[in-house]
Amino acid sequence: MERQIFAVWLIFSSQIVLADPVGHQNAIEIYSLHVDSKVTSRFAHTVITSRVANRANVSKEALFEVELPKTAFITNFSMTIDGKTYPGTIKEKKAAQIQYNAAVSRGQSAGLVRSTGRKLEQFHVSVNVAAGGKVTFELIYEELLKRKLGKYELLFKVKPKQLVKHFQIDTHIFEPQGISSLETDSTFLTNELSDALTKVQGETKAHISFKPTLAQQRKSPELEETLLDGDFLIRYDVQRSVTAGDIQIVNGYFVHYFAPSEIPVFPKNIVFVIDISGSMIGKKIQQTKEALQKILEDLNPDDHFNLIIFSSMVAQWKPSLLPATEENVELAKEYVGAIRAQGATDINSAVLTAIHALDKDTIAELLPQQSISMIILLTDGQPTTGVTDVRNIQENIKHTNNEKYFLYCLGFGFDVSYTFLEKMALDNGGVARRIYEDADAALQLQNFYHEVATPILKEIEMNYLDKAVQELTQNNFKLLFDGSEIVVAGKIDNELDVFPVEIKAQTQTSDLTLEERVNVTEKGKVFQDQKYIFGNFIERLWAYLTIQQLLEKSVSAEGEQQKSLEGQALELSLKFSFVTPLTSMVVTKPDAEEVANKPTEADNENFKNDRVQNSHRLDPHVVEHHTVVIISEVYLSRQKNPRDNGNFKNDRDGQYPDFILQFPGENSVLCLNITAHSQTPALQYLLSDPDKGIQVTGQLGEKKQFVHFEVAYQKADVRLNVSKDHIVLNDNGNATMLPWTTTISFTVQGLKVNIEEEKSVSISGADNITIKISYVKFPEHFLGLYFIGSEHFSDQVTGLLGQFYFNTHFENPIYGRRRQIDVQGRKHDTTRQRKKDYRVESSKDPLSCWALDISP
Repeated sequence: MERQIFAVWLIFSSQIVLADPVGHQNAIEIYSLHVDSKVTSRFAHTVITSRVANRANVSKEALFEVELPKTAFITNFSMTIDGKTYPGTIKEKKAAQIQYNAAVSRGQSAGLVRSTGRKLEQFHVSVNVAAGGKVTFELIYEELLKRKLGKYELLFKVKPKQLVKHFQIDTHIFEPQGISSLETDSTFLTNELSDALTKVQGETKAHISFKPTLAQQRKSPELEETLLDGDFLIRYDVQRSVTAGDIQIVNGYFVHYFAPSEIPVFPKNIVFVIDISGSMIGKKIQQTKEALQKILEDLNPDDHFNLIIFSSMVAQWKPSLLPATEENVELAKEYVGAIRAQGATDINSAVLTAIHALDKDTIAELLPQQSISMIILLTDGQPTTGVTDVRNIQENIKHTNNEKYFLYCLGFGFDVSYTFLEKMALDNGGVARRIYEDADAALQLQNFYHEVATPILKEIEMNYLDKAVQELTQNNFKLLFDGSEIVVAGKIDNELDVFPVEIKAQTQTSDLTLEERVNVTEKGKVFQDQKYIFGNFIERLWAYLTIQQLLEKSVSAEGEQQKSLEGQALELSLKFSFVTPLTSMVVTKPDAEEVANKPTEADNENFKNDRVQNSHRLDPHVVEHHTVVIISEVYLSRQKNPRDNGNFKNDRDGQYPDFILQFPGENSVLCLNITAHSQTPALQYLLSDPDKGIQVTGQLGEKKQFVHFEVAYQKADVRLNVSKDHIVLNDNGNATMLPWTTTISFTVQGLKVNIEEEKSVSISGADNITIKISYVKFPEHFLGLYFIGSEHFSDQVTGLLGQFYFNTHFENPIYGRRRQIDVQGRKHDTTRQRKKDYRVESSKDPLSCWALDISP
């Protein structure tokens, strides 16, 4: 069988990529792609249908890829091949474990869904298409749109990379409250393509369609290249009255939206707690300072604020919070401009200092009586000094704060424990957010601040007639911010004629009470037009919202309470066929079954939650970075050890190490061994260098062996995905399958790729850095990853391997079989051992090295 890949990438906000590999153009023809998104009362139901034909006289393999929002739940997937449909089945995650293990053994440890960025996760499936055959892919997912800064937004990243005969994106919006604003924007629309866009808007309904013909898609009449390349945005909001919000009812379920406007904003008392430890050196601290400068300018004159910076020590800018006068803001900006990063990370002391500062000023009556007090913590790593046990820190802060102040936790990058921050934030009335290490990180920080900068109501109670309402979602809220929205859903008595609603809250100036009596029959008539709705959507919206809230509550719960919450969420996930973190979808194909699991934000974590205090073990993500040390080569491999059971520790003589670090200028070699546990995240960020635009990730399999590597050159938009089965090169969305059974060299986007048959694959750039993956078949079957020219990495390099490129050296003297290694000022004992050397270029003699355990 000749193998060919096409790809369809959707971001719903959606990105569409259709790619036919070089050398096989139009053999697999995507003759139709239709995205149909119905948004009814903020609840979006999206159906993606792609129809493909194999025009070649040999069979081809087609890969279907869709990127969808992290907040969405997949509800259905099917493939129809030559008239026969192969459905996906949603099961409890444990019930799908056999299929998952089978996928792992084939090098597909991530299943069919993986996290791909800030807002997205990727669904992908491949299938063999016979000569002359056809296949139809259909994926359905659902999501409750969240109002932010006064708008609902749908983003379509349109990037098909080829001409498509029947290409159409339809968005239907039905908002019974009335549509107050609707706008579309695009980065690629020419005069020709503008004619392909239609927008029809009524009082409550809108239809946006983008349907370019082949002629409109072409860059020029003689070229097969497409003009479609960029962003397509839809933003809208709804009409709002000065009542108790809007109630909508369908088939015995109701949803209540509440987003009042023109209410005075509470003054804020805000303490910014900023991590300036050594790991923040470089672009992170610069972007943080840039964001703080802008945020300080956005403070209102009646706000009060202070700054706390921390590393090994904690420093408070002023003894008390100051009013945000123009003079004080300028002084604070000067202070921020002088911040320098150095030292370790004492999160516990820093946050407790912020709480005590607010306590002191509240008691002294220096802060406005009717105001909102909050703490915004920004950190990029694990606690490394002071109290370092994350559970103790969470308990200390929860006990000391005692629900007085709102804590918002921002995690910068992937070396930070999102799970740790999320629980700490939720325990204290706030939320956690990851800040991604991209060029716009400063803007991400500013946007988050803007979301919490305008509190207009506090202590909100959404009350309903007790006997008439069942299975109510959360109906008490601590804060409401201007531009956001409260959503409550539940089941009501079918015999009810009038549905009473009462809202109680506190504004800056007084207590607020809003009441309304809703006519159930009249509300039911609103949704008689089936064109713009999809069945029992309010019941599904209720289930979606309930599952989200149960999963959030389970983060802070423990023991039996946590099991109960997860059990309720699982029951609803199965009943309504949602792929959630508790369920999996088994995808049936003609020749195999694969499993789709939903990743969570915590799956991006690059460390172990429970730090083990052991002088013989190095936790690579609690070490702060100071100055650069050049490491000539770093090697990584992971292979199955039949003696492993539970914890996978490879610390015996005569076995393969997991990492080999060869230091320049000396003969000493360091062998690193992984100690992995059941809670260790599958996705491991091995190395990230934002300056070079290089990122390397590895995927741990069922037995905690690495089964897949991805090397991404972000500036060139080139990715190399390597497993034991095959190699996939993705160049600007064009995916090409490269088998291990070939020897070939070529250049793509300035990068040189070299494959040696069943030996290795390497990729090199102009920066003299080579990333090489060896394929070791005998005596054991595994992949080995290593770097050549690592001295050329920038001082921004981070990750499980990247953190070793800073201030690391062996100590003298040597005591027998033990020797200390100094890693950023932290000393660790190593032992002399003999290991197998898996490097393809090296001799077959045993390797004598200094061994050290690490926990990812």
